[in-house]
Amino acid sequence: MTTPNRGPLTGLRIVEISGLGPTPFTAMLFADMGAEVIRIARPNSGGAGAHVLGIANDILDRGRDVVELDLKSPEGKAAARALIARADALIEGMRPGVMERLGLGPDDFTDHPALVYGRMTGWGQTGPMAQRAGHDINYIALTGALHTMGAESPAIPLNLLGDFGGGGMYLAFGMLAALFHARATGQGQVVDGAITDGVAHLMGMITGMAQQGVWQDKRRANLLDGGAPFYAVYACACGGHMAVGALEPQFYQALLEGLELDPAALPDRENRANWPALHEIFTACFASRSRDDWAAVFAQSDACATPVLTLAEARAHPQNKDRGAYIVHEGVNQPAPAPRLSRTPGRIGAGSALRRITPAEALARWGSAQ
Repeated sequence: MTTPNRGPLTGLRIVEISGLGPTPFTAMLFADMGAEVIRIARPNSGGAGAHVLGIANDILDRGRDVVELDLKSPEGKAAARALIARADALIEGMRPGVMERLGLGPDDFTDHPALVYGRMTGWGQTGPMAQRAGHDINYIALTGALHTMGAESPAIPLNLLGDFGGGGMYLAFGMLAALFHARATGQGQVVDGAITDGVAHLMGMITGMAQQGVWQDKRRANLLDGGAPFYAVYACACGGHMAVGALEPQFYQALLEGLELDPAALPDRENRANWPALHEIFTACFASRSRDDWAAVFAQSDACATPVLTLAEARAHPQNKDRGAYIVHEGVNQPAPAPRLSRTPGRIGAGSALRRITPAEALARWGSAQ
């Protein structure tokens, strides 16, 4: 039995200092799961970073309210302090030292010992590059992750791996761990979320394989980077593509059946020296028919062969529609909260865009200090 309209984090109060990329993503994760998040933004900024991306509304802003404060003024700083005093946790993504100079650093809240202070940066709070500017592409470059992807040149995995994977999701996980500890002990702490740390951690399996000599230090030469002919992307006659992930022998057999290839006539896939020849054979096969033809061939197969869909096609795909992976909320098509919880599922709260409230409304809503 589910509890309608009450996510698992209902009752949790989060203050979000306005920022870009991983910080609003982290705040959205909390809001999707029922936490009440109030963003603090500069006056007349609109409270969002959507203008930087050239869009009117950012889906990452959903489910929370914004109060505009000038944190350099005594009045704005006092209102921010009062709001943070009523919160369980804070999310900020400023360069190291900025919040301290504003008088809103972790040490400025000794009267709120249970506060969990989440800090999101690219390089971390310490280290020789801590004060340097950077973006997702730079962080994944210096962790070795970018080097492993692509063909002749490294391929940019959007900003999914750094900003959201190694950054926002790790910060959310770290803050939840700290909140769990604070609930048990009354002691909050600082969560130093560095994107480089998170990406390095995400790369653990690949790093381990490299240390054991089973991952070559070059692109498209390995099991999971497009080097293996049975784990690769192939162009079709229509210009579309098919993604193949037939790693296990039984899945590989199903792939060959769908391609109408005789296993006995093919080079042994276990010998890496045969991979280029197998690549050529599979390339020719997939190039002979359209993507949709191949999608139909493998629709009921365990060959682990699927069409590479556009964003619009992904929303319309029967699997995603059945799961409700994409929803329309207040006229905006967007991904549903994830993951799914059986008793207290996530939901989009306040709306698809930020709602502005006054400082007085924000303070009144949260009542007395924690």
